[in-house]
Amino acid sequence: MFEDSLVESSGKIQSKSKYWMIVTFGFNAVILAVMILIPLLYPEALPKTAMTAMLTAPPPPPPPPPPPPPAAVVKVIKVVAALDAMTAPTKIPKEIKAVKEDPPPPQQVAGVAGMGMGSAGGAAGGVMGSLGIGNAPVPQVKVEKPKGPARISGGVMAGQILVKTTPTYPPIARAAHVSGAVVIHAIISKTGSIENLNVISGPEMLRAAAVDAVRQWRYKPYVLSGEPTEVDTTITVNFNIGG
Repeated sequence: MFEDSLVESSGKIQSKSKYWMIVTFGFNAVILAVMILIPLLYPEALPKTAMTAMLTAPPPPPPPPPPPPPAAVVKVIKVVAALDAMTAPTKIPKEIKAVKEDPPPPQQVAGVAGMGMGSAGGAAGGVMGSLGIGNAPVPQVKVEKPKGPARISGGVMAGQILVKTTPTYPPIARAAHVSGAVVIHAIISKTGSIENLNVISGPEMLRAAAVDAVRQWRYKPYVLSGEPTEVDTTITVNFNIGG
């Protein structure tokens, strides 16, 4: 009974499946052929959207860019120079009129005194006279005197000293071994005397002694443009312990 149930081993069970498979394959083939032939024979049966998509041509390509504009053409204009006024005429006139010109005025030459050539405009001493006017005056330049004291360096005024008092070394500064230079701003009068003194720099212990000594100095009057002038200068007083 078990052997009868096995289809492969018994060979007793007969089946008609192979006929059904052939029939099914043929039926499917007919359906497929009908589905292919109907659109070909009746294209109006297809949806319009699908037909439009299939038959619509692709959009045309964009037009090429326009060519660049041609470069501006520079026109060269030839300029013909006008004819010279001295060009010979094309026709000779029958009559030629003579044109009389006035003689030029006599020229006056400035002479030099002591020589026979020239006009009377020459001045004595060899100075050339003006043209027909006479002796030319010599301009006088007046030098304006600067206002206030003249600024003169200390080195220049050192050579103008007439009386120079030596300062006394302060004992307290000597004991403290203080030395150095005291620079003083001074105004010297027209007569050469000291008018004003101001200490600019220097040790504090030495300033008073330097001012007392410089106040007694006398200078030659400083002459500027022929006149005595006040002088604005600086004076340096040196203090040396060993000196």
